[in-house]
Amino acid sequence: MLRVKQGDMQAFESLVENHQHRVVGTVARMLGNDSDAQDVAQQVFVRVWHSAVRYEPSAKFTTWLFTITRNLVFNEMRRRKRHPVSALEEEEETHHFQAADLSGRAPDATLLDDEMHEAIQRAIDSLPEQQRMAIVLRRYEEMPYEDMAVILKLTVPAVKSLLFRARTELRTKLAQYLNA
Repeated sequence: MLRVKQGDMQAFESLVENHQHRVVGTVARMLGNDSDAQDVAQQVFVRVWHSAVRYEPSAKFTTWLFTITRNLVFNEMRRRKRHPVSALEEEEETHHFQAADLSGRAPDATLLDDEMHEAIQRAIDSLPEQQRMAIVLRRYEEMPYEDMAVILKLTVPAVKSLLFRARTELRTKLAQYLNA
């Protein structure tokens, strides 16, 4: 990032290649839409490029990157609340991000797995944005609490509390699947 700060385009391209997958994945899990995820991820890296001159290595680069990601995702979520998409448009745009493994599986087991994955995604999507971001960063990005605290602008105990509330809410929403 320090080379990017000095205008090194090759360093920036390398940075994008190394981190693009994680950023797109996080954005997709937060927004539930591939095309929006690509757009927002692109905005993240544009913001990285434009902010490079102000970059100071006071924290890990990924923490800074995911803070930018968080800000743009939350902005997009707020924009969506102000300008809701019709149900038909949303259904056309929504994609599933986890493919089922069909090898050697009974069709009914595959169907149940698909139903469970959809229920989990709906439950995660229904969480408040801070809780959803905490779940995504911890579960999918395997991020340490300390990094999450910086990204979410919270203390470590507050992050743990946020995750506890999110997991409790998910257990409640998924109780019919957990007790089956």
